[in-house]
Amino acid sequence: MDNKESLKKSLLFSGLDDGNLEEVAAIVSRRSFAKGETLFAEGDTANGFYLLAAGSMKLCKVSPDGKEKVLHFVHPGETFAEAAFFGDGRYPAEARALEKGEALFFPREAFMGLLERNPRFSLNLIVSLSLLLRRFARQIEELSFAEVPARLATYLIELAERKSTSFQGKTYLDLDMKKGELASRLGTVSETLSRTFRKLKEEGIIDVEGSRVLIHRMDRLHALAGRPPAANGAKMG
Repeated sequence: MDNKESLKKSLLFSGLDDGNLEEVAAIVSRRSFAKGETLFAEGDTANGFYLLAAGSMKLCKVSPDGKEKVLHFVHPGETFAEAAFFGDGRYPAEARALEKGEALFFPREAFMGLLERNPRFSLNLIVSLSLLLRRFARQIEELSFAEVPARLATYLIELAERKSTSFQGKTYLDLDMKKGELASRLGTVSETLSRTFRKLKEEGIIDVEGSRVLIHRMDRLHALAGRPPAANGAKMG
């Protein structure tokens, strides 16, 4: 996939015509990364931002005692590190690859030139940052008020919406991170997460085998997460 096709999949560049997309594609560079590689570290000079073209990435902070807190998992088509345009000019978190992939890099100065010449870029950037802020606000709310089963249910629902597979009338999904990383993302510890998975399994809501989850009762997951029932019916499996 070339740079222009990658740009078309991003909210930040939605609504731009081919001429505008070519203008953006002309300033970007494509960067490959290996699993476990750090794209940038917390405190590094923020000289641009990224669009994930392939693979997966996590944004995290590491405490002085070495504990890691996952802030967000980035999926293909999403931009990240837009904070390069604001603040003190340094990345506020670390970006580490969960699997090998590629990202498009947008140099700060060149992109600022595009913003000055085309107001549509500025509007799209504001929309993108607003959605990012809303996402973090929801995450803070979940970590502050929701119990672990509700947090896990929300995660499974959102993952199923992105990448579930149906086979013989059943819905399967593969966890997109290790369970230790998922525990960090949900603001809990591995032991509590394991107990929660076990409880959902005992109640007939899901089955778990390694990193694969079979969802029996999507309606029960929606109820746990405090969401409206799924539109395609209350029960799966």
